[in-house]
Amino acid sequence: MFQEIGAFDAKAKLSELLRGVGHGQRYTITVRGKPVADLVPSETSAQNDAKAAVASMQAFKKVLGLGAEDISEMISEGRR
Repeated sequence: MFQEIGAFDAKAKLSELLRGVGHGQRYTITVRGKPVADLVPSETSAQNDAKAAVASMQAFKKVLGLGAEDISEMISEGRR
């Protein structure tokens, strides 16, 4: 959802708005009550976040050497 903000206030609070955008906030900048621009997170930022998530998943070590019986035993012991 976009939060509306007047151009004068947007100019005065640009640093604050950019921090908000960095956290996913979206703004519509208005002039005399009419929307003229949207301030939204960069697509590059979202792509970098996705790449980091994929790299993290790939780096996650897999559990090796456990068979179905071992897993069933762990579940029955409450180790989920």
